Amino acid sequence: MQIFSLRHRLFVSASGILVLAALHDTARSATATAAGSVQTSNRVETSGHKTPAKSSVLAQGKENVDVTSNRQTVSLAMDGGGGMMRRETAAYSVQTVTKQFIDQKSPTSSVLDLIKTMPSLNVSSADTSGMHGGGIESRGLTDADMAILLDGVPASSAGYIDQNVDSENLERISVSPGAMAMEAPVTTSAGGVLREETLTPSHKMGGTMDFSYGTNNLSREFLRLQSGDIGNTGVRFYVSGSHTHARQWMGEGTNDRQHIDFGLQKDFQNASSVKLYFSWNNNQIMVDNYATEEQYKNYKHTGTGYNRSGYSATGGNDNYWKNNISHFNTVFLVMPVHVVLSRKLTLDITPYFYDALGWDSWGVGQSSAGQYVLGNGSALPGGQQLVQSWNAYSQPDVGVTARLGYDIDSHNHFSVGYWYANNFSKIGLPVNVSYSGATTPGNSNTALYTPDGKRALGALTNTGYEIHSIFVQDEARYLHNKLRINAGFKFMMTNYWMKNLLASSSTPGARLGANSTVPLPQLSISYDIDDHSQVYVHGEGDFRQPDPSAIQAATGLPKNQYSIKEELGYRYHDDHVMLDLSLFNYNITNRLMSTYLGGGVFGSANAGNQTVRGFDLMVAARPIHHFSPYASFEYLHATMDSNVPYGTSYLRTKGHEVPMAPKVMANFGLSYDDTHFFGNFALHYASSQSVTLTGDQRMPGYVTDSLSVGYRFKPFSFLKSPTFKMNFQNLTGAVVRTGPVGIATNAAQGQLMDGSTLAAGSGAQFYVLPRFSMTGTISTDF
Repeated sequence: MQIFSLRHRLFVSASGILVLAALHDTARSATATAAGSVQTSNRVETSGHKTPAKSSVLAQGKENVDVTSNRQTVSLAMDGGGGMMRRETAAYSVQTVTKQFIDQKSPTSSVLDLIKTMPSLNVSSADTSGMHGGGIESRGLTDADMAILLDGVPASSAGYIDQNVDSENLERISVSPGAMAMEAPVTTSAGGVLREETLTPSHKMGGTMDFSYGTNNLSREFLRLQSGDIGNTGVRFYVSGSHTHARQWMGEGTNDRQHIDFGLQKDFQNASSVKLYFSWNNNQIMVDNYATEEQYKNYKHTGTGYNRSGYSATGGNDNYWKNNISHFNTVFLVMPVHVVLSRKLTLDITPYFYDALGWDSWGVGQSSAGQYVLGNGSALPGGQQLVQSWNAYSQPDVGVTARLGYDIDSHNHFSVGYWYANNFSKIGLPVNVSYSGATTPGNSNTALYTPDGKRALGALTNTGYEIHSIFVQDEARYLHNKLRINAGFKFMMTNYWMKNLLASSSTPGARLGANSTVPLPQLSISYDIDDHSQVYVHGEGDFRQPDPSAIQAATGLPKNQYSIKEELGYRYHDDHVMLDLSLFNYNITNRLMSTYLGGGVFGSANAGNQTVRGFDLMVAARPIHHFSPYASFEYLHATMDSNVPYGTSYLRTKGHEVPMAPKVMANFGLSYDDTHFFGNFALHYASSQSVTLTGDQRMPGYVTDSLSVGYRFKPFSFLKSPTFKMNFQNLTGAVVRTGPVGIATNAAQGQLMDGSTLAAGSGAQFYVLPRFSMTGTISTDF
């Protein structure tokens, strides 16, 4: 049986990155600050942690030097491997791709396409247009265990990550595979934190536009307008819009995406700021089929596809692509506020809001005579195509984070904060009739009712959660900032629930939920051995609560998943090379999985304990005759330490390799940039991996590749940076699987712990690497 990934739709957005540099005392601080960091009270961070924007040192009137540099120069000073690696200073592993690398890729690239060369990640994409999302494997965990943040607040999950932001409006993407910032508003970070950081509105009026065309009738248009500074108000903003259209790379059907980003920033003279971000996204894309092992092999050897089909006039249209559509509108609004209260005291407040309305639909056979009636009371004839859908009637998600920071003395910065979040979802599974093969679950004319006049619903639930979280943290720096100690504690109080609206209140399991409190300590220490070398150690506790939509009355409430994680690292950098080595160890208790529980029941279950150990290595060079090489490697040893519950017994899983955890992954990249010609070649390798809990089915290792080449022309008239580039995916046309779509229970017949027979299962379903594709793009600033 298949273990399905749950649909998470927390979408939020963002503010930009302030590129302000202030130098004091040492050339070392000057270098770090000019490289794009914010210095506050002699604190320099390049990890994504927020620090007060007003330096108490500067406020005391001590001598300072202001350094100005354009964004590209600053980025290049920090980058290696053509933007595939960035110099980091945080006391835990951080893996980053920067604007330099992002700009070389196709504008259709989703965040998943841009992070495929990070050493800790094995990423699967479902299509070539960037509209279908995909899946992430990270150190024996999945994207269900990963927090995805857009400018510091929760964003869409990996399956819907294309909704977050257009790639042209991304500044950089970072992954902290083993750590989270104490102030991060997350409940799911055992698998690390993925941070998307968006563009800051420009001080100059202008804009950017690009046009792309490629394989599978892909077309895309993008336009961004920048206001520049508006008089002396301190206000500047940008607004951008894009439209993407493409047909399926396999099978019938088309996909369409419309997206708008809006960012505004107001700066004050004392370094206070107010930001506003609004985003709207509309997707109408296919709900894909995913290949079983048999379907994959059939496609590989015969070319016969397994995805959606065209309309059949003779019936049997369950697989017709128009009956299998995801149609969603999402909106998001965020307003980060940074207030400098005094030279030592700052306040940060970030409220946010998100909502999504729409449906995912699928064919469910044909009607029987007398089974349903229409809204006008007439009976639906037999033999009519039926469609069921996952309808989100309402999914508002609201939250606010607040943090007060205080410089106790020249060595210690103390902060205390609070996070509140409230999520409510009303989800139904209505049945509709599909006239002429076109599904319209939102159309009242196609709604179906039972003969007694009730709406035909497979389910109707209210689910949600409420979170109160407080944290305290102290950051201490000694020995001329060489020694940095960061200790913090977060205490979370959560309440989650699931209410079955089709059952009476007296029905057992009609309403399930729980209150829980979770302590989350954190400690990190780093030491700069010299101007080139740094060592660090980091430890923290993380938790994950069950998804309310996966709670089942038949099995009761699963426990919270809890993780204890440690990292030990070493970094080296000089004018020519950067190196980053991270050793990690995870101990996970009550691992949560969405699984087949036996007896025809799917839901969340605790899969016992899990141990994960290994190391990540990244090496990158700065440009050598315009060439910038990059390489990364991961070794992973992940084991299941318990037998997993199944029905009234247990699966034999103790000691097995954790599914979706390849032992070895490696990446190689080579970039070239002489200011006119540019290009990037990248290879990714992942070794074989288990895809079932019982370990009776494996996916072989594979290699993927990509190539980008382009040329920047000289400015012409109002065109400041006319550029042409070509992007190629899967150059060799390889037919390989890149990862399972969730974890399967078993493939072959087996035996449970109580001696009873475990029936043969269907095994896993897989992402298959899309065939060779190319995209051409012309772009310019103006």
